Amino acid sequence: MSTLPQRVFSGVQSSGNLHLGNYLGAITRFVELQKNFDCLYCVVDLHAITVPQDPLSLRANTRKAAATFIACGIDPKKNIVFNQSQVAEHAELAWILNCVARIGWLNRMTQFKEKAGKDRENASIGLYDYPVLMAADILIYRATHVPVGEDQKQHLELARDIAQKFNNDFAASIARNGFGESFFPVPEPLIAGPATRVMSLRDGAKKMSKSDISDYSRINLADDADQIAQKIKKAKTDPDALPSDEKGLEGRPEADNLVGIFAALAGRTKADVLGEYGGANFSAFKNALIDLSVAKLAPITSEMRRLTQDETYVDGVLRDGAERARVLARANMNAVKDIVGLLR
Repeated sequence: MSTLPQRVFSGVQSSGNLHLGNYLGAITRFVELQKNFDCLYCVVDLHAITVPQDPLSLRANTRKAAATFIACGIDPKKNIVFNQSQVAEHAELAWILNCVARIGWLNRMTQFKEKAGKDRENASIGLYDYPVLMAADILIYRATHVPVGEDQKQHLELARDIAQKFNNDFAASIARNGFGESFFPVPEPLIAGPATRVMSLRDGAKKMSKSDISDYSRINLADDADQIAQKIKKAKTDPDALPSDEKGLEGRPEADNLVGIFAALAGRTKADVLGEYGGANFSAFKNALIDLSVAKLAPITSEMRRLTQDETYVDGVLRDGAERARVLARANMNAVKDIVGLLR
């Protein structure tokens, strides 16, 4: 598989506003990866409908997610930016991979248990099966690398297991069709660096999430300067001053979170930030964090709003990206059909 290009695939759901956690935990990484890899960045609207969605909101949120990619610095000409539902091969390959994956593998997926809650019998089949679609998202492009956070590691492991089982199950046919010993590369994780796991502003033990009831738990990328300032001022802290070293952050999740956000936005280490602000009270530190956050996020917010109002441009980017993605996906899907034994 050494002849395959080093290709990155990653997706973001089109469900609600993207927030600071998405930006620091994923999108800044996407911007860096485009310098060294062929990248496909997908708005995964098929994954979004595993839970009920308002159709008008879904369309708007798909455009908003694409606009966020571009506003944050992803170049839609250098990379392929598209929405999943425009490339039918994702769903087509998912069915074949459903016949490769094992029920026991899916039963071990912890996110389904968390999202379905106690009423699992009423959860959709899509919610149960979406890790296989996620594997198809990656494998349809024979992607070699996937940027992942802690909550997606298990899903990437499933994609790796499916790729290996497909290669093993169809080894003879893969060789007969001229692909050597294997067809799908086993995708490697690109683990995000430190200070990218952003926690709730209201509870340092919980990840920042757009599904949190309280809007004060997160900084949305669509928030203006006043909203950012208000949320940081109200962010939960503890009564002690900031420590002078990282060890002093142990057992202080809210302090650790705010220092981590500052470090990530400033491109500095936590140790460096504490070297400057150690001993300061939180009111002074929060003011500095507000200034930094507004300086970093205001240009993104402004560009997001401009792009969101230009639906023709955003739809054009997604349509162009889908056309380019389909060229890759169709060729790989045809090869899969030949390997499996399906007429085409």
